[in-house]
Amino acid sequence: MSMFRKPQPLAVLVVRDAPDVVADLRRALETAGEAERPGLDRALALAERSAARPDAELRCRWVRQRLDSSGYTGPADSVEAIKTLRQAEPGLSLLQAATYAKETAAAEAC
Repeated sequence: MSMFRKPQPLAVLVVRDAPDVVADLRRALETAGEAERPGLDRALALAERSAARPDAELRCRWVRQRLDSSGYTGPADSVEAIKTLRQAEPGLSLLQAATYAKETAAAEAC
């Protein structure tokens, strides 16, 4: 193993379809009757809030879901948590798992 190896990109891809949902809701609102408007307005506000969430928040939620589903409840950045995360997602490298774990622990501390 070389110390000069090129770092691997992070493996978790955040897929966002919220912008499409927001656009669909806006189009629906244009043709909605008065009875439908309050529900569509509320749905649009929720979708816009979801679309505004940063990728880091989504990654942290993903990590915590993996840890919780594995039965792990301790701090996200412990050695045990990183091991659990890598067992839950075998494609993650040690660096990737450690990065996500630190990011999750920092977010949970706020």
